[in-house]
Amino acid sequence: MDSSLQLGNENLSEEVKRRVPGPLTQFQRNFIQTVTLLRKLPTRVLHCKKPRAAVAFLRLDREAMKSLTEEDTDDFLLSKVDLRRQWISQTVDEVQEIIHQLTTEISHQDLRFQAVPYSDTYNGNIKVLSPTQFLVTVPVRGLAGFREAKEQHWRYYNLKGSRLSYPLRAPEGLQQWLQVEQFMKNIWQWHEADVNIEGDIVPAKVLQVFRQLVEKAIATCRLSGKVCMLTNSPAVWVAVETSVCKVEIELAPTVEIPTLWPEKARWPRCTKCWPSPGKVECIKSFGFSLLARSNYHWQLSFSQAEQVLLEQLDEDGGCRRQCFQAVRQLLEDVWCPGKRPVITSHHLQMVLFWTCEKYPQLKDWQDFENAFPRLVRKLHKCVSQHFLKHYFVPKSNLLQSTNSSELDSLAQKLAFFLKNPQVSLP
Repeated sequence: MDSSLQLGNENLSEEVKRRVPGPLTQFQRNFIQTVTLLRKLPTRVLHCKKPRAAVAFLRLDREAMKSLTEEDTDDFLLSKVDLRRQWISQTVDEVQEIIHQLTTEISHQDLRFQAVPYSDTYNGNIKVLSPTQFLVTVPVRGLAGFREAKEQHWRYYNLKGSRLSYPLRAPEGLQQWLQVEQFMKNIWQWHEADVNIEGDIVPAKVLQVFRQLVEKAIATCRLSGKVCMLTNSPAVWVAVETSVCKVEIELAPTVEIPTLWPEKARWPRCTKCWPSPGKVECIKSFGFSLLARSNYHWQLSFSQAEQVLLEQLDEDGGCRRQCFQAVRQLLEDVWCPGKRPVITSHHLQMVLFWTCEKYPQLKDWQDFENAFPRLVRKLHKCVSQHFLKHYFVPKSNLLQSTNSSELDSLAQKLAFFLKNPQVSLP
C-alpha cells in the first residue's frame, strides 16, 4: 500500500484537489469526505476512476486501526458503510441491465416468465445477500387465485414422474405445495408435463425449463463474455462480470401473491408492541411470494414486507439501521468474508427484527455504543446454537442446513469480539 499523508481535517480537501489533476469525479468527491474521518490521504486511490481501488484502500491492516480512538472507530465503520453503498449501487446498476436483457429474451421465448424490470431507484426483484452474491426473483404469469394447498394423502412421484413406494413428507416451515389448478387454463403451458406431476407444479421441473431458457438467452443476447452458468447447485445460478467485481446471482422463478398473508406466518405475536398495529397491517398488505429454489416445495418469501419493515425502522429517530449496517460491514470484511458467506444480509436482517421486537423502545436504540454490541450478542447466540428463527414463520430454522463447522468458526470470532470489542480489518 502507498504511504499515507497525515493531514488535518481543515486542509485535507484542498490538499487532495491539489494532488489530483483535472476535475474530480463524483466518486472522488465522496471519497474525500470518507477519508477525512481518518485524517489519512492515500494518494494512489484518488487517481483511480473506479471504486475498486478505494475499497482496497479501506481494508486497513491492524496496525493502522490501533491508532484510531473509539469514536474514530465508530465513524470509520459508518464511513465504510457509505463506501459499500456506492460500490453496491454501481454493481446493481450493471447487474440489472444484464438481468433485464436476459429475462426480456426469456419472456419472448416462454410467456410463463416475465421480464425483470429496470429501475433507476430501488429494484424489489434484486436482493443483495453479500457484495458478491445476489438473489433475483423472476416473476411468473398465470396465477388465477392462490389458496394454500392442503396435504394430499400420498405423493407417489419422483422428479421423472415415476411412482414412489413411500410418500413425500408434507412441507415444513417456509415450504409450500403449489397446485396446477390455481393457474389459468389459457396459459396452458403450466398444465404440461414439463412442469407438473399429478397436479403439482414442481419447482425442480420449473427450474429445469428455466435453466435451459437462461442458457439460450445468454447466447442469443451475446452475453457469453460477461455471463456464464454455474452448475454446482440445483437452483439456477449465473456468474456476472461487472466493472467492480465478479458476482454470483441466483435466478429464482417466483409466484407473486399480493394482498394475501399465508396461514403459516402467524404474525404478529401476542403482546408484542413492535411494530405498531398500523404498521403491521401495512406490511401484511404487501403479501408474499413463492420461490422455486428446491425440488418439490416452493419457498415462502416476504421480501416486500421485510423491505417495508426496514424502511420504517428508525421513524422514532433511533439507530437501528446504523447498528445493522455496522454489523453487516464487519460480517463481510472480517467475520464472514467470501463469495457465499455462511451468514448473509438476509440472516442478519432476521436477527435485527427479533432484536427490535425484544427491545421496542426508543431508549434502547438512542446510543450506538450500547445498541451495537446488543445486536452482535443476538447474532452470536443464534450462530452458536445453530438456530435462527424466521421472523414471520418462527417454526422455520434458517440455519438448519448450514455448514456446522463454518457456524462454529464464526461463533468463535463473535465471542472473541464481544470479549475484546476492537475493530481490526484485514
